[in-house]
Amino acid sequence: ATLFALNGLGVTLTLPGIAGVILAIGMAVDANCIIFTRIREELATGKTVRSSIKIGFEKALSAIIDGNVTTLIAAVVLYIKGSGTVMGFAQTLAIGIILSMFTAIFVTRCLLYGFVEIGLDSASLFGVQKERKTINFVGNSKKYIVISGVLFLLCIGGLIANKVRTGQILNYSLDFMGGSSTSVTFEEGTNGFDGSGNASDEFKNEVTEAVKASAGVGDAEISDVAGERTLIVRTTDLTEDQQKQVVADLGSKYNVTKDNIEIETISASVSNEMKSDAIVAVVIAAICMLIYIWIRFKNLAFGASSVLALIHDVIVVLMVYAVGSAFISVGSTFIACMLTIVGYSINATIVVFDRVRENRKAAGSRADVAQIVNDSITQTLGRSINTSITTLIMVLVLAIMGVDAVRQFAIPLIAGIISGCYSSVCLAGTVWFFMNK
Repeated sequence: ATLFALNGLGVTLTLPGIAGVILAIGMAVDANCIIFTRIREELATGKTVRSSIKIGFEKALSAIIDGNVTTLIAAVVLYIKGSGTVMGFAQTLAIGIILSMFTAIFVTRCLLYGFVEIGLDSASLFGVQKERKTINFVGNSKKYIVISGVLFLLCIGGLIANKVRTGQILNYSLDFMGGSSTSVTFEEGTNGFDGSGNASDEFKNEVTEAVKASAGVGDAEISDVAGERTLIVRTTDLTEDQQKQVVADLGSKYNVTKDNIEIETISASVSNEMKSDAIVAVVIAAICMLIYIWIRFKNLAFGASSVLALIHDVIVVLMVYAVGSAFISVGSTFIACMLTIVGYSINATIVVFDRVRENRKAAGSRADVAQIVNDSITQTLGRSINTSITTLIMVLVLAIMGVDAVRQFAIPLIAGIISGCYSSVCLAGTVWFFMNK
């Protein structure tokens, strides 16, 4: 349905756009996990399958709506205030959220009732929630502070080390830095091209290494012009002497004339305006999400805790870029990764807070708030783990089977998914408890 909508609306699918689709899929899985968990809980009280489905959907509805609407607010703000790839991310995310919310609320309901109508109404087919021992998350808050503090220090240390070693706090790719573009058109019959004029991966790697060796640079990116026997190698900005050396070496090694080798200076594909637009959009989106959560939950501490958990996850992903700078560069995928984590983190936290709100209302004003928080997190723990594992499997496949650009996006996203689960389970509820107190 999402792909049909994207095609019908003529949305151009970029890598950040794919990130939006991934986040929407994760939220669709999350909505169904919430519904199934609620149904299993009702079955555990002895209700019939039909009654459990009805009550389960009713109880899951508020968490699904709040989580999706909160992320949809972020998508709208990103589309209005963002530019370039940020807008592409916002488009696919908004479409995916609307469709996934529809399928979770209506299609899943019809399917479950359909199973009951054809006789599949045994509780064992749906599963019954087992009684869980409450975990003292609030009592372990100091441990979580230490863990998060260590991650924060690693981030700061990595940024400082990079600044001292390279002069930049992160390993910015050519998308951020700009540089030189070397275009080489090879003669017909050159080994490494097929009959249609397309270069093999081995030949591309060979040419890339040749340019790096000639220019004396450590980073280069290659692309080709389909069917024209032309390869384009992007490197950091080359001096005049480096350009002459590259032309001479390539001409000698591959029997290419100087007229078929062109070197020009290129600007960064991720402009300063795009970066500033992305930052402004995220800040405005965070404020809008805080206000929405404040209104819906009638408590400012809920919104503030959600935003703090979100900031925590962004810092963890930034730590991965800083510590792994030798292997992971900051390019156009960096913005997509950060935006994905913002949406994923806030949705996971909303689910926990929805259960806190429900249990607090049922317990009354004199209830032990710490116990309510511990019970609520424990009750949603299965959903948090299941959703994270499901999304993690999808991103792991991208990291293992994807090309280098996709891998550069997937690896930090894996850390963000794990951090999102950790912050929602261990931090958000305990932070709310102390702020509310």
